[in-house]
Amino acid sequence: MALKRNPEDSIQYDEEISVTSKAKQLFTSSGSGKRKAETKILTTFSIEPSFKKELEDLFADMGLSWAGGIRFSLKEFLKKYKNQ
Repeated sequence: MALKRNPEDSIQYDEEISVTSKAKQLFTSSGSGKRKAETKILTTFSIEPSFKKELEDLFADMGLSWAGGIRFSLKEFLKKYKNQ
């Protein structure tokens, strides 16, 4: 006795495979010409609490965490003043 295959199941299975393969491709470190991620170095500096709060609010409005906002700010500073 043969079982009938449900065509809807095979479509969903194919979609899951394509999603899985895309996710693997996205998160693998090899390929696609991206540079290899370096390990991060912990740095410290002193800042007034009120100024930090202002920056945290600004970064939050931009959708960034504290560390992400600092990294973004430093990259923008470097772009602006690199040739001077």
